[in-house]
Amino acid sequence: MTRIPALLVLDLVNEIAHPDGKYNDVCLGQIESRGVLGHARRAIDHAREQGIPVVYVVVGFSEGLADWPPTSPLFAEAADGDRLILGTWGTEVHDSLKPEAHEQVIAKRRVNPFLGTHLELLLRSYGVNTLLLTGVTTDLVILSTAREAHDLDFRVEVLEDATATSSPELHEAALTLLRRTAEVTTVDEALARTAAASGYETEGKV
Repeated sequence: MTRIPALLVLDLVNEIAHPDGKYNDVCLGQIESRGVLGHARRAIDHAREQGIPVVYVVVGFSEGLADWPPTSPLFAEAADGDRLILGTWGTEVHDSLKPEAHEQVIAKRRVNPFLGTHLELLLRSYGVNTLLLTGVTTDLVILSTAREAHDLDFRVEVLEDATATSSPELHEAALTLLRRTAEVTTVDEALARTAAASGYETEGKV
């Protein structure tokens, strides 16, 4: 079966990936030390050059928190200081990764980006069969996305150098679990494979 990919950029929003974000204590240190934003930027650039759809997913809740899960230990702090409110700076994609006008940004209210969203419908409309995952966090969003996508019969490739979580140890543990349902690879390996399959010339490209 021909590999037809889409690139997913998951939860790389200001609240999490910017020093001024209210969740900057979660994994910003690992995002910076691993160069995640730079790797994700390179993945996005290559995807655009090759005509691969880029889909952004952002986590957040409506103003007033009607769709916020009060029993969730993960999202408990979201109600403290109105963190992760959709339509605010905090839930915008980080400036270094901004979507282009035609690229889709899907808002999710839970960890799983397929739950309660039109993500699957969008991916089916693009005709893709392979998902390239970037973003944070490896043990939550990336793992949840990979498992759900696997059960929806997508191939999944985790671009591990464009992912991070709160510690190297937790990142590695998540990768061990991810290998059960996905291929763990890198930005350069995954995008070079796509370029070779399409006949796209990567030489001289950034």
